[in-house]
Amino acid sequence: MKKKDIKNLSYAELVAKRDELSRKYMDLRFQMVVGHVDNPLQKRNMRREIARLNTLISAKEDK
Repeated sequence: MKKKDIKNLSYAELVAKRDELSRKYMDLRFQMVVGHVDNPLQKRNMRREIARLNTLISAKEDK
């Protein structure tokens, strides 16, 4: 998702998206251990996306 699209999501949607990405990140980590990953940079991008979501979630909690 684009950064602009993420900012328009509601709190519940942000939390659901973060949980989904966290599960995908764990699966990707397991695949990296086994050695079946096509794009190793995907791990970094997922981690950054989760951090963006966490930032937006904490900002909406303060409101």
